[in-house]
Amino acid sequence: MKKSLFPVVALLGAVVWSSCQKANQAEELRMQPLNGSKSALYRPATASSSPLISNVYEYLPAGGQFVNSSGIGTLAAAQALVGSTSNMVSLGAFGGYIIFGFDHSVSNGTGADLGVYGNPIGGSYQWSEPGVVMVSQDVNNNGIPDDPWYELAGSEYNSSATVKNYRITYYNPHAVGTSVAWKDNQGNSGVVQANAYHTTNNYYPTFAANQDSISFTGTKLANTLAAGSIVSNLAFAWGYSDSYSSDYSTYGYNTFDISWAVDSSGNPVTLGYIDFVKVYTGQNCNGGAMGEISTEVKGARDLHI
Repeated sequence: MKKSLFPVVALLGAVVWSSCQKANQAEELRMQPLNGSKSALYRPATASSSPLISNVYEYLPAGGQFVNSSGIGTLAAAQALVGSTSNMVSLGAFGGYIIFGFDHSVSNGTGADLGVYGNPIGGSYQWSEPGVVMVSQDVNNNGIPDDPWYELAGSEYNSSATVKNYRITYYNPHAVGTSVAWKDNQGNSGVVQANAYHTTNNYYPTFAANQDSISFTGTKLANTLAAGSIVSNLAFAWGYSDSYSSDYSTYGYNTFDISWAVDSSGNPVTLGYIDFVKVYTGQNCNGGAMGEISTEVKGARDLHI
């Protein structure tokens, strides 16, 4: 009897061993160091993990009509995104950003991995304010976002109208309700136009470390203003936040795949997971009566939980 059971027991043991090996191999792949760096610590989700933002690490808007406004343009407003998808923060004009993370590492799984909430408008009147999304691993295991960043290349990444390494500098007017002047590395200059609806706040972030000027560098997307009976700012096909593309109309947020990650030279990067997310305004555009194009963020979600 014992001899007859031995092959069965051995076979079961082999199956269990094989399953464990596959699981270990998958975990090893997730733990592989990126580009020869030290291995980052993968933080798996647990039964008590939240799918929503758990930490806001940085918030620095560019010039904008909602900057310094209570509830939407302050450091406190940014912190209110933790655990929520109903509060909102404005990132101001091109380059203004927010950096956040979750209470676990977000795995690069099948299909979309991240959802980012905004407030675009669809239908006969369209108003999108596209934001570029970047991701990072905590390679040095210090719990803060000071590691390399990778852009999630959306539908416009390879467009001839997209400007890579676009740099813009905003200058503090040191006065409330006043336009914010800017210059870029393309030889252009202009202003973030003050409007009659927001006259009591400084359009330059009063909590910025430098109160004379701030600069941002990133990927600048083409303007999508469309003239008509009502001016619209049109969405891109996919890959940007606060954009009324088909995913937003379906889910109420924009979806992102970590597999879209590219390095600063545009080369694809394989990331088994990420720890930090950065969203920044991707257009440098004056929307007329609507003010500057400024990406809004209402929260984010790990789509695997």
